[in-house]
Amino acid sequence: MTQTGTDQSARRTAAFFDLDKTVIAKSSTLAFSRSFYQGGLINRRAVLRSAYAQFVYLVGGADHDQMERMREYLSGLVTGWDVQTVKDIVAETLHTIVDPIVYDEAITLVEEHHLARRDVVVVSSSGTEVVEPIGEMLGADRIVATQMAVEDGKFTGEIDFYAYAENKAEAIRKMAADDGYDLTRSYAYSDSVTDLPMLEAVGHPYVVNPDRALRKIAAERGWPVLMFSKPVALRQRGSSIREAPKPAIAAAAIGAGAAAAGLAWYAVRRRGR
Repeated sequence: MTQTGTDQSARRTAAFFDLDKTVIAKSSTLAFSRSFYQGGLINRRAVLRSAYAQFVYLVGGADHDQMERMREYLSGLVTGWDVQTVKDIVAETLHTIVDPIVYDEAITLVEEHHLARRDVVVVSSSGTEVVEPIGEMLGADRIVATQMAVEDGKFTGEIDFYAYAENKAEAIRKMAADDGYDLTRSYAYSDSVTDLPMLEAVGHPYVVNPDRALRKIAAERGWPVLMFSKPVALRQRGSSIREAPKPAIAAAAIGAGAAAAGLAWYAVRRRGR
């Protein structure tokens, strides 16, 4: 059955934002390394290693091999950590660590998309325990994040769903099918060529502070390039985002792309309506 123009205009749209180096100026996971050290979860050597990884990530970007190494490092690092302790540390230090490194330009875009009645979805390779509170602080309606396996309240080191590359795009397509988003009229923002599948999944892709490979692709395809350079503390900015209703959290099962990937999970955050 062919949709009429009225039917198409009634469908929901969304804006999908990568997190690290797109909305915030650092790696969201590595930014908490000192707080995890102070909370007794990691030693000083791990703090230094995380600081070096942050430097490499910021200077050189993150290609597929680097992201895989980071995934292996982080999954090994968190094995045995108490999940509630991680959540408590993130909650206690969120505004000290993340608030000052949010790009002002990104927050303006979030506000503009909300004014246009689009849902804002943060899509990040970082863990749900980190991405959920950041998403709430930013006023996001939903998040897609990496889901670590948990047993007896502790991380096992296994990953149920890695929100990376094609998996991000698959989660977006599943979300669109379930909730009626028109991806051809939706937007996506990212800095990394590893997010190319996510950018290709929408009708309005934008590259932000792109790595070399993504900049080349954007030039070839005529995609807009945005340069964000002004981190600003949300408290000082006086953004209307901070008055947004606190979202409720739910979880939904999705298919993880290829059949061999089995079941995956993405965290879904809805704004109170």
